Amino acid sequence: MVKITFPDGAVREYQPGITALEIAKSISEGLAKKVLAASVNDQVWDATRPIYNDSTLKLLTWNEAEGKSTFWHSSAHLMAEAVESIFPGVKFWVGPPTQNPPGFYYDMDLGDRKITEEDLRAIEKKMTELSRQNNSYIRKDISKKEAVQYFEEKGDEYKLDLLQSLDDGAITFYSQGNFTDLCRGPHIPQTGLIKAIKLTNIAGAYWKGDENNKQLTRLYGITFPNQKELDEYLQMLEEAKKRDHRKLGKELGIYTMDDDVGQGLIMWLPNGTVIIEELEKLAKETELKAGYKRVVTPHIAKESMYLTSGHLPYYADSMYPPMEVDGEKYYLKSMNCPHHHKIFAAEPKSYRDLPYRIAEYGTVYRYEQSGELFGLMRVRCLHMNDAHIYCTREQFASEFRAVNEMYQKYFKIFGIDKYVMRLSLHSADKLGKKYVNEPELWKETEEMVRQVLIESNIPYVEVQDEAAFYGPKIDVQIFSVIGREFTLATNQVDFSQGRSFKLQYTTPDNSTETPLIIHRAPLGTHERFIGFLLEHYAGKLPLWLSPVQVKVLPISDKFMDYAQNVLESLKNADIRAEIDDRPEKIGRKIRDTELARIPYMLIVGEKEVNEGTIAIRRQGKGDLGSKTVDAFIEAAVEEIKARVAE
Repeated sequence: MVKITFPDGAVREYQPGITALEIAKSISEGLAKKVLAASVNDQVWDATRPIYNDSTLKLLTWNEAEGKSTFWHSSAHLMAEAVESIFPGVKFWVGPPTQNPPGFYYDMDLGDRKITEEDLRAIEKKMTELSRQNNSYIRKDISKKEAVQYFEEKGDEYKLDLLQSLDDGAITFYSQGNFTDLCRGPHIPQTGLIKAIKLTNIAGAYWKGDENNKQLTRLYGITFPNQKELDEYLQMLEEAKKRDHRKLGKELGIYTMDDDVGQGLIMWLPNGTVIIEELEKLAKETELKAGYKRVVTPHIAKESMYLTSGHLPYYADSMYPPMEVDGEKYYLKSMNCPHHHKIFAAEPKSYRDLPYRIAEYGTVYRYEQSGELFGLMRVRCLHMNDAHIYCTREQFASEFRAVNEMYQKYFKIFGIDKYVMRLSLHSADKLGKKYVNEPELWKETEEMVRQVLIESNIPYVEVQDEAAFYGPKIDVQIFSVIGREFTLATNQVDFSQGRSFKLQYTTPDNSTETPLIIHRAPLGTHERFIGFLLEHYAGKLPLWLSPVQVKVLPISDKFMDYAQNVLESLKNADIRAEIDDRPEKIGRKIRDTELARIPYMLIVGEKEVNEGTIAIRRQGKGDLGSKTVDAFIEAAVEEIKARVAE
């Protein structure tokens, strides 16, 4: 018999070879119908895969992220089967599930053929037909020799390339219906679970993300277990299109890009620069109160520093190629932490200096693949709200908690009601490869972070194999008002780099210790966070953050002098204001100001001049009546200082 331990700690015994799906059926037929996959010893498996040893088991449904991921992975295979039936001879590269956007894609080589919107609808129809056949997803272990032979006979150079990096004995095929693919899985039990289907986009993607390789066709799609959820998603998608930060960024003059500058390199226009300055002002005020000291570090560094930190072996593919200077290699800065470690080491430290907190909005450069660049969300130059805290083990819990509380303060300011912390853990079988080989320290620091989250009553989920190479981390997932998920920032523990850089402080007994390090970035990067804010607010930023806060609208040129005096008073109060002096009718001026998403409109005409007042309109709220200029300024300044969220 095998002992199966459930999430609630209950243990039951079953015959060896039982599957998670059979276990679900033994509990409830209704539960079994919902099971998509299973977490067996913290690894996601097919629900139909036999279990032969004592194991922990969590049944995964649509409600779990791993369940959705498995569902969408299986949907990618269903789409591939449909494409193959319509376009014989197609060759496939990879077809993973995705989180942002949610769903899946498959990269494929269609030869000289092009897929049209009409083809997408035909593929959707075929997918529905195949799903109704309710074919099982069947896993098969296969030798490397057999796998190579199979794809050689098909003339599939893409799968043969994938096989080169796979070890014999660790290769599996998955089949459903008439489709077979090289895949490590897992998959849902049957195609019939896929009830609602929508293919969303056609794009080009270079093979392996290398622009020197052939461009493949990438098909995106999303599926759901029922039509209602798909309809709700499509409705949200329509709203998201209106809020797309790329569209709003152009309309509102926030940022621009230019091929002569380079892909993924953002240039901030005056309006975008105002937003940046306001965010930095907020961060500096908050960090000053929290005891941080500001620093500034160079944009490049020698190779030796990144070898010491350990970043280079892990992140070389994400860094720009080195430049040769005076016979030495220099890299564009891809992360701020090594520079900050050097600042810590610049002067002797004692326990009295700890916790030592240093912060900067550091500029870093990441060589993202061109096919992965996306507006402000995936760029090659980032301005990061970075800081590092050097502390003792005794100080760790309070420092880590304080960082999380800083996140929550920011959430309140920006009206972020829904968020979750992802506690990213290491994988024991990747120690020495992907992670620093310190098993006991991993166990200790992961538990330290877990306890802080529990004691702080912060909602979190645990995710295996997503830690930083030097320690566990929290990835902060936030949701916009329409439910779109964004990865905002990170809060990381580092038990490795302090030793690598020989960082030390003197203890009360005059011995030396290596500090623990916390890496944190509550506001993430300007690029991603401003992209989020544009979508979250649909471009209608709160008053304190708006590039132009007030627009003065004279009804005609006769009232221009009075309008100029109003403008001057606003500027003297440090309110960002402009005047619309165009020879247009007031209705047109109001419409244009609304479209520009400027929070306040101050309309002046004969009545206002005679009474020494202004007529006030608020973005999205209409007419708010009349006030004196001084009364309006007093209220507006108070709203700006309070950083009121809309």
